[in-house]
Amino acid sequence: MPNNTARHPLRVAATVELVSLIVLLTNLFTVHVPAVASLTGPVHGCAYLFSIGAVIRDRQRTTAAVALAVIPGIGGMLALRGLPTPQARAGTAPQTP
Repeated sequence: MPNNTARHPLRVAATVELVSLIVLLTNLFTVHVPAVASLTGPVHGCAYLFSIGAVIRDRQRTTAAVALAVIPGIGGMLALRGLPTPQARAGTAPQTP
């Protein structure tokens, strides 16, 4: 499976995790609507847990990437940046078209 599709679920979960954190904090510091927190809180929690699970299941995971994934809110994005690409593991440079 190519790298661009293998980590797609992690990319989606990391994005949802970050966006939901922004929504939660914006709601907290502005109008504080309880319904927004009730909806966004569980979404954020699920995305957070999914991001951790996706990093743990990645075949190219590193200890640093798993440690980064545990950081709430931005851990998924940090872990994505910390995971090596298949080209980096193989010692070859990525080909540019």
